[in-house]
This record gives sequence, C-alpha cells and structure tokens, in this order.
Amino acid sequence: MTERTTLTDLPAMEVGARAGRVRARLADAGVDALLVTRLPNVRYLTGFTGSAGLVLLGADSSDPMLLVTDGRYAEQSRAQVAAAGVTADVAIGSTQAEQRDALVAAAAPFPRLGLEAHGVTWGQVRDYESWFADHELVPTEELVEAERRIKEAAEVARIRAACAIADDALGELLPTLADGPTERDFALELEFAMRRRGATKTSFDPIVAAGPNGALPHARPSARRIERGELVVIDFGCIVDGYCSDMTRTVSVGDPGIEATRVWETVLASQQAGRDAVGPGVECAAVDHASRAVIDDAGWADAFVHGTGHGVGLEIHEAPRVARTASGTLAPGYVVTVEPGVYLPGVGGVRIEDTLVVTDDSAVALTEFPKQLIL
Repeated sequence: MTERTTLTDLPAMEVGARAGRVRARLADAGVDALLVTRLPNVRYLTGFTGSAGLVLLGADSSDPMLLVTDGRYAEQSRAQVAAAGVTADVAIGSTQAEQRDALVAAAAPFPRLGLEAHGVTWGQVRDYESWFADHELVPTEELVEAERRIKEAAEVARIRAACAIADDALGELLPTLADGPTERDFALELEFAMRRRGATKTSFDPIVAAGPNGALPHARPSARRIERGELVVIDFGCIVDGYCSDMTRTVSVGDPGIEATRVWETVLASQQAGRDAVGPGVECAAVDHASRAVIDDAGWADAFVHGTGHGVGLEIHEAPRVARTASGTLAPGYVVTVEPGVYLPGVGGVRIEDTLVVTDDSAVALTEFPKQLIL
C-alpha cells in the first residue's frame, strides 16, 4: 500500500472560495439568489455541520451570504463559519418565524429566488411560496452539487483517510470470520474498529451478507452465522471530517467451490476492466460498459442488477452516476466507485468495489485493501 494521509495531517480546505464559484452559476440558472436547503450543500458552502440550517446566496459578489439556524447552534455556527474562512452573516432564530423573517428580509433585493429542486418537499415549497410571496420562485438543478463533483486536494485527503481507516479495520477483523460470527456481530465489530481509529461514524449501514444472503445487493446483516466455504459480501465505509469512504470485498473462509470461484474471478475481472476505464474525459456510461461487458460475456448479464458506481464525497451517493444510462463525463478531481456484482438468488453473490479519484491522466484507487477470495 502507498503512504496514507493520517487524521493529524489533513490539509486545510478552501471553503471560503466555494460561494464565488456557485454564484457564477446563478445567472445561467435565471435566478438572482439561491436558497440552499440541502445540509450537505450548507456544509460545503459554510463549514457549518449542524442538523438545521439554510443559506441564502446572492448572485453578486457584493451580496452577503446568510446562514440561518436555530439557538442550539448559536455558538457552533459562528465558530465554524469563522474557522472555515467564510464571509457570511449568521442569523439565529429560536422559532421558525424568526428564521423566516431573517430570510425574507435578506431576500428582499432578489426578485427571482432559486430553490434546490431536489432538496425541498411539496410542503416546503408551499411554505416558501407564503414566505416569499413577493418573489418568483424558480426550481434549480444541482447548482452546488456541480461544484462538489470536483474535489479539492484537501477533500480527497479526507476521503483517502476514511478509506485508510476502513482498510485497516477490515484487515484486523477478517481473520475472525473463521470463528463463525453472525453477520450482525461482524458488522458491529467493523463499525467499532473504524470508530476506534478516528472515524466519526459509518458512511452507511454496513452490509455483511453470507451465503444465500449475498444474493441481495443491499442485504441487512442478520443473526445468521457465517459458515466455512460460503461467499461473504462485505460492503462498508466510514466518515472522516464529513467525507465518506466506500469499499466492498467478497471473501470465503476456505474454498467455496468451483462455481463460486468462477463468479468471483469474473467479477474481479469486471471490476478491473471498470477501473482501467476510469480517467479524464471518459464518459461515465463507458466505464459501466467496460465492467458490464465482462459479466455479460460470462453469461451473467441478468445477474448484474445495478449501476457500476457513483460519486462519493460529503454524501455516500452523489454525482456523477456511473451507469449505462448516465450522461456525464469524468474529469480530474471526480471521486467515483467501481463496484460490479453478480447475484444468484438462493446461491449467493459477489461484489468487489473500490473508490477512485480521477487524475489529470488516469485514476488512483483510494481504497487499497487486497482482493483475495480465500482466507
């Protein structure tokens, strides 16, 4: 494995520069300001990590950015915004009415107000129509997410650190599969191992699926004991300073047999083909095709039932999609997974996954744990 970034030497992020890049997108979206409601986007723009917050961002660089949150976060919000080097006003409202009034006053100069189309419910839209009755509300698509696709070096360092924790935790625990733990117990130990190494939490509920349970791509860990000679799908990740990791390995305690081995080798070849295809200027659909073709040729086309990958960052699933119906193109700084799988109902499944960062001329894997079938 290559030298890994540790939690003590994570580089500072340039959070203060992000609002300007998003502002540059507002005119093309036909809005004078954007109301940011999705919490990952609020964090991206301000450094604020609380569970409740809204941001109003005007299109002009002279327009102040406003973060509105509640009294629980009065000290935290101001401290985190300052620490992130962000120029923003912070308004604290102990009631929704106070928060509404702060936003309405700040939005007065902006006739056309953008809403994040994928970040508001129908009920919230009705509220905002009442709040901003003098404004035209305009649905917008991925104005902040478009900037989040290209990860800064400091963001990649955090994802790399989360991947390193996951790699190390799995290395510690894999030998214990020989003791026959339940899927649930192994998943819990994996979570504890990552937290002990400094992870904030898991990036999603770990998947530990043995034997026939492995045929369920998103199986939940159960009380079933892991037995020798059966495939075990382990899909998991953790969060470091807000950024996620994602990795899947499929293993067996002892020889799982000729057919299971053939499935595993096919998925491994598929995953390598997908990894080899990742690079700048490559269409996301082409990466999916490279992986899928290997499985199709082996006769398991109908058993590969999901896309080949997805973006990873502040969210475990974010843009871009890596699927046959995807329309995006990879660029330097994108972080994506490659995770083909074959799932055979009543028998079991195999999935192998790495997280990669696209570079100027190729791609580099951030997950480095070895791929080995038999323990």
